[in-house]
Amino acid sequence: MVGLRYVALLLTLSVAWPSASKGRSGPGFADGAENSEVSLFAETISELLNRAFPNRDISFFLLDAHTGRVLASRWDHPDEPIPMGSLVKPFAALAYGEQHEFRYPGHTCRGTVTGCWLPRGHGDVGLSAAIAHSCNSYFRMLTANLNAADVSPIATRFGLEAPARETSGPELAGLGADWQISPLRMARAYLELVRRRRQPGVREIIDGMAESARSGTGAQVHRALPSRDTLVKTGTAPCRHSRRAPGDGFTVALAPTDQPQILLLVRVHGVTGAQAAVTAGQMLQRVEE
Repeated sequence: MVGLRYVALLLTLSVAWPSASKGRSGPGFADGAENSEVSLFAETISELLNRAFPNRDISFFLLDAHTGRVLASRWDHPDEPIPMGSLVKPFAALAYGEQHEFRYPGHTCRGTVTGCWLPRGHGDVGLSAAIAHSCNSYFRMLTANLNAADVSPIATRFGLEAPARETSGPELAGLGADWQISPLRMARAYLELVRRRRQPGVREIIDGMAESARSGTGAQVHRALPSRDTLVKTGTAPCRHSRRAPGDGFTVALAPTDQPQILLLVRVHGVTGAQAAVTAGQMLQRVEE
């Protein structure tokens, strides 16, 4: 079975590449046979996902969470920075936290009236719930007084492209197209986020991603994998395809929650982030079969 073999390989990877714990991909196995086996496995996974999901409207990266190694991918121009919507919210939250001793305020989301995507609103929310439900109203409040200079140190720390100098306010929460990030950098930034889960301010974000999988915008991932806990963040961003759509949906999913072994980043053309979570769940299900 793919899932069981994958776990065994990752245990080998975590020993062979100790530099991964510092956020760097190692040089590979000293033993060429073991390295070849991992490469063959990655090729098998790539063929599986490309065969099961041939629709070119779907772009994806599957990464080994221990090393950041790309196991499977299909993404045109993966190094080209693009808007990634609410996937930037955790990093904007950390920028706010550093200025406020990591004390995050509560907020009442009233929906359309306060600028949220959910017309009826999310009601009273804190940071974790705002991450789980990708509450635009909360993040409009949180980033109201932030500018690019506030966020750039966090971006550097997590390996992201910094926002443009003039970017400020809700644009720093992904509500627009000004902060553009290359997809592979974003995927690895989430790996770094999980590695820092015990640092101030990060726990609330990780809790929100777990809640997203259970009952938030990423719930379709959990529905596809009810026996496995996951961490999920979704986002919707302006479309950058030549064949324009109102937006593209993004989902980042890491499994399992406590010690992630894999990270999947999915983009689906012309849908919301919550809808992209359906595809992400289906893809993880195939990997686990």
